[in-house]
Amino acid sequence: NIDKVPIDDPATYKLYSDGRTIGTFQFESAGMQKYLRELQPSTFEDLIAMNALYRPGPMDYIPDFIDRKHGRKPIEYDIPVMEKYLKDTYGITVYQEQVMLLSRLLADFTRGESDALRKAMGKKQIDTMNALKTQFMEGCRNNLEFVKGCKEGEKKLDDLVNKIWGDWEAFASYAFNKSHSVCYAYIAYQTGFLKAHYPAEFMAANLSNNLSQIEKVTVFMDECKRMGLNVLAPDVNESFNDFTVNSHGQIRFGMAAIKGVGEGAVEKIIEEREQNGPYKDVYDFFERIDYKYVNKKTIENLITAGGLDSFGYHRAQFLYPIDANSTVLDMLVNYGQKNQQDSN
Repeated sequence: NIDKVPIDDPATYKLYSDGRTIGTFQFESAGMQKYLRELQPSTFEDLIAMNALYRPGPMDYIPDFIDRKHGRKPIEYDIPVMEKYLKDTYGITVYQEQVMLLSRLLADFTRGESDALRKAMGKKQIDTMNALKTQFMEGCRNNLEFVKGCKEGEKKLDDLVNKIWGDWEAFASYAFNKSHSVCYAYIAYQTGFLKAHYPAEFMAANLSNNLSQIEKVTVFMDECKRMGLNVLAPDVNESFNDFTVNSHGQIRFGMAAIKGVGEGAVEKIIEEREQNGPYKDVYDFFERIDYKYVNKKTIENLITAGGLDSFGYHRAQFLYPIDANSTVLDMLVNYGQKNQQDSN
């Protein structure tokens, strides 16, 4: 049940830490793979943060974020009380929600005022920001916790308030809301879980979903090779419309993925196979297919892609010329059609 997969699955975090994310949601770019290998994400919070940080602007903070996670740089807070909302992101402000929560914590903003601050930041409303800054400064001065934090760090209150506000103003140009990032990261995590535990099925689904984009199909085929998954040629006795996984855990090419082979023809081939059993040999195949849907050109494309290989003949044999006007394939089609007429 995809909605009940454990959020702390070690195999999924290993997949992300190795940067093996081709085919997963939101995390498959080469740059993201590089940062994931450096970050070695170990919690869902790490994935949420990377999703929010990997965009123009906040991207500059990624190396610092990684260094702090691994203890190469100290995790610092302007005053200790800020750890409450910045701990999960190693002391770096990543989300709009953090600014909202901190404005309520440090300056006693109401929920409405903190949301007004978020909107003003997001839309760069300078006048509103200036008015809120005055209110923020006043609120910090009246907050005993904030004043105490200043004294402990021996920093001047106004300087510290200006620093925090300045950081927020810089942050506003790229601020991202966590609720949005959580949803994206959760779908990404689910795709990572599927790739880690059901690799063949996951890659078959990706191949099927990208049939119209040959470059993507090529990327996924290469990824299957890297994963050690066999992608077998299409086969009239085993293939379906889309890419599927056979009983041996191998991916079987979908017949509808072959250029020039329509879905209508494929459905008729599958329907006959399911009703009356697998095609026993090449003659049985030509005797049973529905020529109203499966024409000679369709069969030729199937042959060229390997769809009839399991009958034991070389592909070139089907297209071998018998005389100036016909090939072995022409004779087989004529044989099949005549056989059906005789039966009728």
